[in-house]
Amino acid sequence: MNTTQKTISTFVLALAFLFAALANAGSAHVDVDEQGVILAGHDAVAYFTENAAVAGSPEFTATHNGAVYQFKSAQNRDLFNAKPDYYAPQFGGFCAYGTVFGKKFAVDGKAFEVVDNKLYVNKNLDVHESWQEDKIENIEAANIKWPNIVNTPASKL
Repeated sequence: MNTTQKTISTFVLALAFLFAALANAGSAHVDVDEQGVILAGHDAVAYFTENAAVAGSPEFTATHNGAVYQFKSAQNRDLFNAKPDYYAPQFGGFCAYGTVFGKKFAVDGKAFEVVDNKLYVNKNLDVHESWQEDKIENIEAANIKWPNIVNTPASKL
């Protein structure tokens, strides 16, 4: 391999790593960790079917809107893949209560509620308790705020 070929090969490899990193980084509109995982690794389907925060497994994953979802089973993964928008959390998986205030806070995956067949997650159980006090009003307020912050990175809010 000559010098030009090595340079091109190195450049192509660098681009591949860059695109892989960007693919795993998610985007401003979803709350993902460093590996691109949403909901702190909890199974999005189990919130609906078990009314519980169930840890997912890296063995069973699906990707939707730039986020990697983990599931406890292949069956839950397949249910998600059949209707991803139904199971995906509102507000990109950011804290529903934070959205009320125009903020994007990461969640622990344990504080959640399904309201009118929509998944809402909160930063933690303490925040969730406050959110529940006026959840319908909070959902309405967050729905108004979300379009104004959806594309803004959390660090800029």
